[in-house]
Amino acid sequence: MPEKNLRASAEAIVILDFGSQYSQLIARRVREAHVYCELLPWDAPLTDIKRLKPKGFILSGGPASVYEAGAPRLPDYVLASKLPVLGICYGMQLLTQALGGAVAAAHMREYGPAEIRTGEMNGPLLAGLPERQTVWMSHGDRIEAMPPGFKAIAVSDNSPFAAMGDVSRGLYGLQFHPEVSHTRYGTAILRNFLVDVCGCHGAWTPINFIEESLATIRAEVGGGHVLCGLSGGVDSAVVAALLHQAIGDQLTCVFVDHGLLRRGEAEQVMETFQREMRVRLIAVNASEEFLGDLDGVSDPEQKRRLIGARFVRVFEQEAARLGAAWGEARFLAQGTLYPDRIESAGAGRSAAAIKTHHNVGGLPADMQFKLIEPLRWLFKDEVRAVGIALGLPEEIVWRHPFPGPGLAIRILGPVTWERLEILRHADAIFLEELRAAGLYRPTAQAFAVLLPVRSVGVMGDGRTYENVVALRAVNSEDYMTADWSRLPYDLLAQISSRIVNEVRGVNRVVYDVTSKPPGTIEWE
Repeated sequence: MPEKNLRASAEAIVILDFGSQYSQLIARRVREAHVYCELLPWDAPLTDIKRLKPKGFILSGGPASVYEAGAPRLPDYVLASKLPVLGICYGMQLLTQALGGAVAAAHMREYGPAEIRTGEMNGPLLAGLPERQTVWMSHGDRIEAMPPGFKAIAVSDNSPFAAMGDVSRGLYGLQFHPEVSHTRYGTAILRNFLVDVCGCHGAWTPINFIEESLATIRAEVGGGHVLCGLSGGVDSAVVAALLHQAIGDQLTCVFVDHGLLRRGEAEQVMETFQREMRVRLIAVNASEEFLGDLDGVSDPEQKRRLIGARFVRVFEQEAARLGAAWGEARFLAQGTLYPDRIESAGAGRSAAAIKTHHNVGGLPADMQFKLIEPLRWLFKDEVRAVGIALGLPEEIVWRHPFPGPGLAIRILGPVTWERLEILRHADAIFLEELRAAGLYRPTAQAFAVLLPVRSVGVMGDGRTYENVVALRAVNSEDYMTADWSRLPYDLLAQISSRIVNEVRGVNRVVYDVTSKPPGTIEWE
């Protein structure tokens, strides 16, 4: 779909990513203020910027030093635009360098909490905030001399210019990170920049998104037909609901049972979606084809690509079969999200891909469909807000995410029917116990992983040498960052006992206590 229509009209912020671990958090905080933004690489071409017609720029932090050879530079178009700019950490230092100030290595590096105090200038950025506040520092360089026209807004014990600004030009710099929760008034600082400096009105709401999406879908599809891959998760459900509202009977939803689903999932998805959404829905059992593709494959990237390619082939077969009755289906709709795109391709040309999502980088080049991805600029919590606004039932909106490649990426190593059955049983026990304890909804995502190792155990006075299952549960709002869930020990003990006693082939259970970053939510 034309990207220019997937945002609130004439109100956007461009965030230039210089490699900070917090870059995605900046985007989240801006979206929380109901202002549309996109995270682009620092070397993004001017055409990408003009497409958005931004009302301001935010420059992220980054690991480099501005005085090092080869360090990322501030694009000329930023200052040439005359738009407001907020530089954060490395972004502040770039702004300083470009405007004639001085940056040097700090005598004492600052990593962690610090107290800042309001400086000599009263301005909109810190308006209405306490004179002293706790912020989160993470830098080894600092501003030695501000550019002409700038004044100090705030100082810390180690930073004489912890915040600076040129009010007349709407240019500001922060040595600390307002986007992290450790900066107590960080959200208010960003909101001041968005509203009082850039003049944004906060028009990025679920209702506005729905209205724009419906108009865009109708314009794109015209009288054509759309196939929507329905997995049962909230992402594809919201896509299906949007399409159904936009084009009605021109939509056919296809649920593909690839043999990699959780226990009882195929029946549950069909019953729920036919009852609640009343869309045209057909089920295709292609488990033999998918498992045949995966035979002997251990590499997770190859799994994702094979599964993505097979999905498209199945949809193409269904389109050909249905074409005689309903007309040619020229479009394929799927629930690709913003984090999928970031992780599959990085933030841009200079970023490294984390993993290929089956619906982003795993699609075949000769695919006959034109893609429709109305959620491609949304985070998970925004998708849920849209789902609620569309009137989707709670059991769909709050269902834990389940990856398109299914259990194939929760089985480390080769995928076989025997290993799938082991994992299905263990995963079902885990989710059943979570629900019984009232912790399914508070937990953002939970699942079991079958490891490619065996361990020695003792059962019935006999030695066993069986599989190891890892349990993973995380808390997250946007799924770009996540923290491992502190489940009660007694609950973990109950889950472990049931899995070891009830699942044949498993004699050990472990619990994953890794956050994202440095890990990802899924293991593969």
